[in-house]
Amino acid sequence: MFWTRLASGIVLLIIAIGSISYGRAPLAALLCLVSLAAFRELTKALKCADGEKSGTRMPNGLEWAGFSGIAAYYALLYFAGEDTFLLMCIVGTFLAVMFVYVLAFPKYSADQAVAAVFSFLYAPVLLSFVYRTRMAPQGIYTVWMILISSWGCDTCAYAVGKLIGRKKIFPALSPKKSLEGCVGGVLGAALLGWLYGFFFVEKAFPDQTIAWMIAVICAVGAVMSMAGDLAASAIKRNHNIKDYGKLIPGHGGIMDRFDSMIVTAPMTYFLTLFMLL
Repeated sequence: MFWTRLASGIVLLIIAIGSISYGRAPLAALLCLVSLAAFRELTKALKCADGEKSGTRMPNGLEWAGFSGIAAYYALLYFAGEDTFLLMCIVGTFLAVMFVYVLAFPKYSADQAVAAVFSFLYAPVLLSFVYRTRMAPQGIYTVWMILISSWGCDTCAYAVGKLIGRKKIFPALSPKKSLEGCVGGVLGAALLGWLYGFFFVEKAFPDQTIAWMIAVICAVGAVMSMAGDLAASAIKRNHNIKDYGKLIPGHGGIMDRFDSMIVTAPMTYFLTLFMLL
């Protein structure tokens, strides 16, 4: 299991580095595919999928409305990029779900309709901020803070928790998480952020000393990273599932691997706008 997980992690890292470095169409396409998979995992977990009631694995009408909304959202993000169009797409997807819900009534419950809208906003829309950060001014430098805040925090928290973790702070939700590990994750992400900012990002801002700003952004992102991880775990606990899927060997589903990045991305984007640009 360890070697499978390690191999999968290396492959994911290579894909992430390649697509983020290039940006544009490859990154938008990758995020769209990841969002479609994450949306499906969430709707299944939240009992929106037909498979939870009829025993089939085919997506239902509510999910197809969500899939269409995701495809349209990322197409608009890449080809237009205007916030007005993206907002129209979000509202349009909501209305499409409501349209399906009403026309098919009473086939779907209100809980299923809410689950479809929630799943669309949770993973696809929030993940799109990875692309928005990358395509912003100096995005080739600032986008890596998302990975530092999420995956860097996870690694540091795991290492510190293993070494000195004692006090369990979320025993019912995540029994392995310790206070020491959480603090280590935040401080570790801040340190990695400062090192990254000092040696790389300041080259893009030669007249500013901003390594400390990068450290602050990564620290806040690390806190959001852990919140995202715990929120995704809470959904699994509520619905008595171990993993969201089996797409990534050794890791589970897309939501199991990207749960922290999903909420870190928008936080990094907005903090970057306010503090750096």
